[in-house]
Amino acid sequence: MKKYSVAVIGAGGKMGTRIADNLDETNHDVRYVENSPEARERVQSAGRKLTELSEAVKGADVVILAVPDRALEAVTASVTPQLDAETIVLTLDPAAAYANLLLPREDIYYSVAHPCHPSVFYPRVSEEEWADTFGGIACPMDVVAAFDYDNREKRDVLEAVIHDIYSPVLKVHWVTVKQLAQLEPTLAETIACMVGDFLKDALDETVNTLGVPEDAAKAMFYGHVQVALANGLRGDNPFSDACLIAMDYGRSRIIKEDWKVVFDDAELDRNLEKMLQLDRPIER
Repeated sequence: MKKYSVAVIGAGGKMGTRIADNLDETNHDVRYVENSPEARERVQSAGRKLTELSEAVKGADVVILAVPDRALEAVTASVTPQLDAETIVLTLDPAAAYANLLLPREDIYYSVAHPCHPSVFYPRVSEEEWADTFGGIACPMDVVAAFDYDNREKRDVLEAVIHDIYSPVLKVHWVTVKQLAQLEPTLAETIACMVGDFLKDALDETVNTLGVPEDAAKAMFYGHVQVALANGLRGDNPFSDACLIAMDYGRSRIIKEDWKVVFDDAELDRNLEKMLQLDRPIER
């Protein structure tokens, strides 16, 4: 395992803490930076040493910006001018990068890497894997990353660090920044997470309004959610003819005919403008 110098900005936040937990298991030279008093206390309580920003980024191979996307414009304005040339800057979500909010600098490498989280189809074999629904602890997962530069040596360094911060990782998939934004938020959050939340609304309606016993509703629903995912996404078994009729009825009553508009570039921009709380349109 090669040793790299890694600076983690925002080391006391939710993702910063997850990343730090995994970096503790490596031989990298890791420097932790945090401004928030409460978050600084979390870093120190975990036995980690805090370093001032200017010292942490000096000579760093990879600088990880573990801060919310809404803060990245201001954070890169502060951090980027202090970086050495050839530094790799890793953000954890594509929104700010795709919205062109990161401070430009031609002699560094901006990158993005977002965890896929453990697949519903991954063959878990232990209680620890079943409990790790987010990933990064016990259950392996894939990661999708963007590195829009023709420099394989730097990409290899980045890939090694990605494997470490999100460990255990099965595979890193390489896409463009735009493709990653189309995956997250559009496919993953706008659609998949919305559907998951909608499923909870439907379950609550069945129990609270129709009066079906909660245990019976959950037993029927959870099993059929698994069948629906297995049949719909993998084709494990064909849906019955009656089920197909019910599915068509549900689609006609619930889904808008123009739902695919969420994949349009203009809609992606509008979505990101809301997520990033921008007071101006995204500039292309």
